[in-house]
Amino acid sequence: MLKNMGFEKDSIALADASEALCTRYRDQFPVTRNLIYLNHAAVAPLCRPAAEAMRALTDDACLYGSLHYDRWLESYDGLRRSAARLINASPHEIAIVKNTSEGIATVALGLDWRPGDRVIAFREEFPSNYYPWLRLETRGVQITWLSIYDPLEAIAAAIPGARLLAISFVNYLSGFRVDLDAIGKLCHEHNCFFLVDAIQGLGALPLDVEASHIDALAADGHKWMLGPEGNGVLYIRRKWLDAIEPSEFGWTNPANYADYASRDMTLRPDAGRYECGTLNTVSCFGLRAALDFLLEVGIGNISAAVMRLAGQLEAGARQKGYEVMVPRDAKTGSGIVTLRHPHLDARVIVSQLKQQRISAAPRQGWVRLSPHFYISSEEIEQVLEALPAV
Repeated sequence: MLKNMGFEKDSIALADASEALCTRYRDQFPVTRNLIYLNHAAVAPLCRPAAEAMRALTDDACLYGSLHYDRWLESYDGLRRSAARLINASPHEIAIVKNTSEGIATVALGLDWRPGDRVIAFREEFPSNYYPWLRLETRGVQITWLSIYDPLEAIAAAIPGARLLAISFVNYLSGFRVDLDAIGKLCHEHNCFFLVDAIQGLGALPLDVEASHIDALAADGHKWMLGPEGNGVLYIRRKWLDAIEPSEFGWTNPANYADYASRDMTLRPDAGRYECGTLNTVSCFGLRAALDFLLEVGIGNISAAVMRLAGQLEAGARQKGYEVMVPRDAKTGSGIVTLRHPHLDARVIVSQLKQQRISAAPRQGWVRLSPHFYISSEEIEQVLEALPAV
């Protein structure tokens, strides 16, 4: 009985802390005036700091052109620093890319593959972490296909002899979160390159590339990081920089790229060697501001709130008679809750929710809901009430 009382007190304290966090930062999300936004696993609304940073840059470019170009360069460096803080890396290991796909493709195309090399990939992946490995088969690379739901023992059995393992931190459809620490430890022990698609977790859940022995990581900023589309980050561990050739080559890949008369193609000494040409400056301003905002709030605080809101959604949906795609727990849960009505089409449900100013997504016959930390418990209850009865 005393144990139960302690658990209840902990749950109440967590709920109070999450609600306080929501209240404190809610004004940074103007979208709340118009929608209950549960679609962060697709395209998130911009947080106010990101929108304001981009607006300031476009105003400056309109009024002064590139007169303040030095501020643009600082924004690039600042984005690399903020991204490095988010994942416990060095800024020198961060490249700015267009999206997750470009980041993954940089690794897939840049490694010196040999016939007989073997890659471990997973059937449930989003296409950006599926197609690049499938294409390697034409170069004689063997692909071992596993399921993200396989027990760790099955992954451990497949790793010896594999050159690379690629997996998503959080699955885009079910929201299933893999054990990066355990998989990374296995890869490290067997000298298997460990690549992570982090787009569905980074910004909402803690991630440490050192603790998880991650060799490369890619994530776009337009989901849980609350930034704009078309701007993301690629992390490559320093020791691998010389082993991964740039898949694209432009004027900014070389070390002395600022000297336009130079024809020396010696690569930059850091991950900037993978940046091919002019960057998306306005988006760099936005994503940097978004990451700095998330770091200010605290990823631990954000994670606790997101997990609580998602748990509330799952429990309420189950109570209402919905099927939930994957059961949640503290280790495998994320900000994504995917559910299904026994009789109604998911697209019909999402359309009905939209009419009630609730944003969700239909995915492969399921309704996918994905709240961020600024959503309130009351709003989650409104969503559960709005779900069609079973």
